[in-house]
Amino acid sequence: MNFLENCRKLVGLDSTPSHGNLAVAEFVGSLCEQAGLHVEYQRESVEGVDQCNVIARPQAALPAEEVLFQTHLDTAEAGHFHQWTMTQANPFNASIYNDLIYGLGTADVKLDFLCKLEAMKEFAGRPMKTPFVLAGTFGAQNGMTGAIKLIRRKKLNAKRAFIGQPTEMKLVTAGKGLAVVEISVPFSHEERAYRRDHDLLESTSSQSRMFAGQPGENAIVKMLGYLAQLPDGIAVMDLDGGVNHNSVPASAVLEIDMNAGFKDPILPKITQIYGSLLELEKALQQFQAEGFDPPYATMNMGKIRTFDDEIRITGCCHLPPSVTDAVYDGWMKQLEESVKAVGARFRVRDYRKGFLANEQSDFVKSSAALLGDLGLESRLERIAAPTEASVFGRLGIECVVWGPGLSAGNSLVPNENIKISELRTATQVYKRLIERFCL
Repeated sequence: MNFLENCRKLVGLDSTPSHGNLAVAEFVGSLCEQAGLHVEYQRESVEGVDQCNVIARPQAALPAEEVLFQTHLDTAEAGHFHQWTMTQANPFNASIYNDLIYGLGTADVKLDFLCKLEAMKEFAGRPMKTPFVLAGTFGAQNGMTGAIKLIRRKKLNAKRAFIGQPTEMKLVTAGKGLAVVEISVPFSHEERAYRRDHDLLESTSSQSRMFAGQPGENAIVKMLGYLAQLPDGIAVMDLDGGVNHNSVPASAVLEIDMNAGFKDPILPKITQIYGSLLELEKALQQFQAEGFDPPYATMNMGKIRTFDDEIRITGCCHLPPSVTDAVYDGWMKQLEESVKAVGARFRVRDYRKGFLANEQSDFVKSSAALLGDLGLESRLERIAAPTEASVFGRLGIECVVWGPGLSAGNSLVPNENIKISELRTATQVYKRLIERFCL
């Protein structure tokens, strides 16, 4: 298959968190072997889901030092298929329109792996001063688990790393960290019984309402704001919205029964927690982060689901590297206290500090100069999106983040796409980087 056929095949393989990325890892691993690289698979079972890191080198042995080229192979969940209007309501159906290819993972960030591999084909078997290693990882949507497994199993000897992320082909030397928070609000015994018997009672009725988010507008926030205006005693039958903690929800829906009149309802508990989350958001916005867009710490209420015994809210905070552990702990403690005050449960599912590269290092300067020589943007940038640089950087690996494609308003949303011309440009960039840092 040629490059575009491989792109379409790769997008067509499901690597969402609920499915796992094993099939994708095996596919790209076979392509690496065809290119003359030595491949190692690191298979893991995470919460019952088959995951896999793929590690490809020009030689079989682990060298004393190497340059890491990393890309995660998993994607976010696709959300509602009908919103993928450019792929015939199938996010895994890679569809090409002129210079654009649409599909889940096109920009973030599966196809970047193929660009790196395409560049490395020319160097298989050639002597190298510092060999490259190509790593495709899992778990980007779940705590950077794959990157952590690479480190814990001592699979790398990297001193420098190029981390794949859609940056519009701009060189990124700083990125925000991530704290993933989960809040579980229990139903009372009275509510559980009412909800269980609701559909069997002739005298009950319910009302539904859907909320749509616009660009920059969170549908879950709109729904919770609406709920805060309703009488306390109503029955909350269903709250549903969003697809993961990191994506801004495009839609949310509620179902309520106005005639319940509970003594200990869940609604005022949710409303109080909603108020506490808004207070946290204001505190985050007061923490300035120069060079980032937006220039402060941020929060996202990403997903809400209703279960038989509780309503679960999952969200995240994007924290610039200047946020100290003491400041972070203070924010989390304040939120935890307000959540526990209404009898709900609070936990931090994951925490990753931001990364910050030394902009005066030879690695950063040389990478920027190389991009400038190719007619690309050489100015150093900062991004809000968390990346595996937060994991590798903690080990002293010098990281920069770079890749083709647009992130904001494109990745993690329906109709994700990337320019084919940018993929080809990225391949040429990776060739030049290998020549500069490996030969």
